[in-house]
Amino acid sequence: MTPSGKLAELGITLPEVGAPVGSYVPAIKTGDLVFTSGQIPMVAGKLMCTGKVGDTVTLEQAQEAVKACALNALAAAGAVIGGIDNIDQVVRVCVYVASAVGFTDQPKVANAASDLFAGIFGDAGKHVRSAVGAVSLPLDVPVELELVVRVKG
Repeated sequence: MTPSGKLAELGITLPEVGAPVGSYVPAIKTGDLVFTSGQIPMVAGKLMCTGKVGDTVTLEQAQEAVKACALNALAAAGAVIGGIDNIDQVVRVCVYVASAVGFTDQPKVANAASDLFAGIFGDAGKHVRSAVGAVSLPLDVPVELELVVRVKG
């Protein structure tokens, strides 16, 4: 099944690619790789939530927010290569988590995105990953995600 077919089966629609809020592009292709800029949990032009995970944002809320980031990243990558069906492999995921003091479950937050990619792409969704705690993130979002994918040759 194609990735777009799997999304349809899961009842997921990719969002429109958001306009950059600074001096950058949402994604860029170089060689057979696409790199995305950091994607935040925007849904229909609005932030899902703000705050620190482990304080005003629960682990579960952060996991839902990072899924939104993952879908935004897929949309951005797909936009520069003619759609997500042209993705051959999810290569790398980096998840930043705005963390309250003492919060150490950044990998549990990132797992929500990793599991989503595996659910969409199967074995091609398995990737290397970093889950990084941060004092704060832009616009006070609790999570941000960067994605690197390989394009079908």
